[in-house]
Parts: sequence; structure tokens; C-alpha cells
Amino acid sequence: MFPESKVTEIYCMADDFCKEFTLQQEKYMIKDMKTMHRNKPNRMSDAEIMVILILFHSGGFRCFKHYYKEYVCKHLKHLFPRQVSYNRFVELEKEVLLPMTIFIKRVLLGTCTGISFVDSTPLCVCRNQRILIHKTFEGLAERGRCSMGWFFGFKLHLIINDKGEILNFMFTPGNVDDREPLKQGRFLENIKGKLCADKGYIGQALFENLFLNGIQLVTKVKNNMRNSLMSIADKILLRKRALIETVKVLSKILCKWKQDSAVSLFLYLDSVFKNKHKLIHNQAPVMNRLCPFLLNLHK
Repeated sequence: MFPESKVTEIYCMADDFCKEFTLQQEKYMIKDMKTMHRNKPNRMSDAEIMVILILFHSGGFRCFKHYYKEYVCKHLKHLFPRQVSYNRFVELEKEVLLPMTIFIKRVLLGTCTGISFVDSTPLCVCRNQRILIHKTFEGLAERGRCSMGWFFGFKLHLIINDKGEILNFMFTPGNVDDREPLKQGRFLENIKGKLCADKGYIGQALFENLFLNGIQLVTKVKNNMRNSLMSIADKILLRKRALIETVKVLSKILCKWKQDSAVSLFLYLDSVFKNKHKLIHNQAPVMNRLCPFLLNLHK
């Protein structure tokens, strides 16, 4: 767990971000005049909720209910004096999903060191036997194939540096090619130097495009390809690709990603603005508006 000084630092960063996020959010939203809403603020601020969630995923806890009732309520009472019940906290955490996602993208990511690694990992939303009757992600999740076989869901694309810090991430449907995110400039923003990847990222056009942008794509050579010269340094870097494999596994373990619980990712989105505001210029359901935003989240 983090020391109290680090928890206070994270809270200050989250609180400053939430204040700025609220101001920017109000510019693009209008109030629903048809129904009355209570203007009384929540007992716990959005920054406090975000810090508690970050501590949960960083502490190795397995059960959030036990973590909140037995650890936060008893041992962190001095850091979070205005605590609410567990049931109320579960309701409030739905409201901070969107700002927390943007907070992670803008504040908590690492810095490029000139040596980066990119890879993707599947996020299954159901078993293959249930694809035809799956309704929650209908129109969003797609069938895809990875080294472990066929799956139905999404792909998580990660870029990390040589220290294991995440530099950027992106969610895409399962049928999207691993090379597609690299063709988008925002996904590679602030990335420079060498970018190590597996054989799934091989492509002459992609290599030339990245090279023009100051990025050297380093991949292994397939058996049916012509022999290409590769420096000893590049061969050693490719051996370090196990680092991103470790990050992928730890990300799934810390986030407790399961096939059945993956539904909660987008179910939370449906409650972000529900019963509070309506977005301008769109009358579609909230989920249909926010899911494409997260699937191509760059900033």
C-alpha cells in the first residue's frame, strides 16, 4: 500500500483534476428541465472516491466489499472522514468512471524513455458458446483471434516503456488488427525512439510510416521473409518483450478481469449521466454515445 503522504498527493492531483473536469463538462451539457434534481452535493467528493478505487487496484485486494468495510472504514477513517455506507459507495462509484478514465489517461501515465514496447491482449465478455445469445455488447464486441484462439469481446492495446510504465492504452473491438492503433497519431503521441513489437505488427507500409514520424519499429522476422540485418542491440531489446507480457497479466489480475464481470465496464457508462443531465446534440442512449468514446480514447 501507499504511504499516507503518497495518498495525500494522489488526492490533491485528483481533486484539482475533478474541479477542472467539472468546469469543462458544464460547457457541453444542459440540465434536464422535465424532472427536478437535488442539487445537494454528495457526502464524499469525486476525488475521494477515485483515490479509494485507485488504492484498491494498487493494493492487491481481491474483494472490494471486504476492502471498503474492513480496511477503508476502519483504518483510513482519518484520511476519509466523510465516509458513506458500502451500498451508497457502489452507487457513487458509477458517477466517477468517466472522469477517472480521463484522469488516468492525462495524469497517471508514464514518460517515454526512447525504448517502448507495444502489444495487445484479448478481453473476453462471454464464452464462445454464448456468443449468439449475448446481448449486453451487441453491436460493440466482435469475434477476434489471438495466440490463444478465437474469442468474443474487445482488445486492449498497451504501450509501455522499458521501466514497465504504461504510456498509452486503447480499447478496440476484437476483430481490429493489432496494427490499426499504430496508424493513428494520437495513440503514438509522445512516443519516440524504438518501438518493439511481435510478429503481428510486421508491415512494410507501417514501418515506413512510423519511421517518417521518428519511430523505429523493431520486430522479429518471419520464417518466410527474406533475411534482414538486425543489430545486436535490437535483438537484445526483443528479448525484453517479456516485460509487456508481465504488464498485461498483472493488469488483468489487478483489475480482476473475468468474462462475466467484463459487463460492468460498459454498464457503468450507462449511469454516468443518468438522472442528472443530458448531452447536447444527441438523443441516443448514453451507452451508445460513450462506448465509442472509450473504444477510441486518446486523451
